[in-house]
Amino acid sequence: MALALSAMGGCAPQIMPEPSPQLAVVTARGETEPVGTQNADAADDPAIWRNAANPKASLIVATDKKAGLYVYAMDGKVRSFLDAGRVNNVDLFELPGEGIIVAASDRNDESQAMLALFRLDPQTAILSPIGKVKAGKGEAYGICLASGKFTGGGPKDITAISVLKNGKIRQMLLTIQGDNVAKGQSRELSVPTQPEGCVADEKSGHLYIGEEDAGIWQFPLNSTAAAEGKIVAAIDNIRLTADVEGLAIIEQDKARYLIASSQGDNSYALFTLPDMRFAGNFVIGDGPAIGGTSETDGIAVMAGSFGDAYPGGLFVAQDGDNGTKPQNFKLVSWTDIRAALKLK
Repeated sequence: MALALSAMGGCAPQIMPEPSPQLAVVTARGETEPVGTQNADAADDPAIWRNAANPKASLIVATDKKAGLYVYAMDGKVRSFLDAGRVNNVDLFELPGEGIIVAASDRNDESQAMLALFRLDPQTAILSPIGKVKAGKGEAYGICLASGKFTGGGPKDITAISVLKNGKIRQMLLTIQGDNVAKGQSRELSVPTQPEGCVADEKSGHLYIGEEDAGIWQFPLNSTAAAEGKIVAAIDNIRLTADVEGLAIIEQDKARYLIASSQGDNSYALFTLPDMRFAGNFVIGDGPAIGGTSETDGIAVMAGSFGDAYPGGLFVAQDGDNGTKPQNFKLVSWTDIRAALKLK
């Protein structure tokens, strides 16, 4: 299902009709404590840090987009909270010599997007502010990180992709040394209408952006390449139902998948990489002790062991309706998803 549409304009993509897939159903094995903001659409986007030496000590960083950043343990309990104001999406990157760098899209000023940077202490689970950099004119929305080599940097640099609500996308080179942040070269991409989800595929050199009412765009990640993209998975109300929200990538046993939050039908769509062939949809249903998810915004996924409950990987999804409680995040075993969809 690869449909081309130039980012510079053109007619709407034509949908290739296929039989409606049957939704696979999984249940969550864990959930986080709710965010602090009551009676509002507040929880939004998670990022995962895996402790390879002690998987059960891994951490989840997640946003309350009305208030700040939470750090959760694998049992879902809050390890720390940082009052960072209106931060929408979050990602993290382990930078040699600098530790775990966390970046959040800061929209405290809706006319000037900022990228808020923090350092995560894996022992205390505390976030320490590093600083902020300008990330484009407009309201900050999505964020994803990659190696600095894609934007002309070296092994100690980061490529940061800032996705703005107005459709502009700023790819920037960041150099972080202690509490000093230097912004190097940048380039601008765009999609026609409001985007949010963002994920970098370093293996294939592609950048994926979710345009909420249109589908998933693919751009070259290398900053020296042409700044034109194409829609590789269009909203068709079969595989993807608007809004397209969070995007995440997982690789395991030589199989690689892009996962998208298909918010309109409360499901998650999988596509193989790099060819973007549709691989199935799943939903997170109600379990005996933990409810399912609906209207999911952000997602994150990572392979590897995260302890006995998540031996083959972890999938985290924001839950837009947590019953009588404020919104939270649900934790699902990647092993369960693979089994439900009969993946390799």
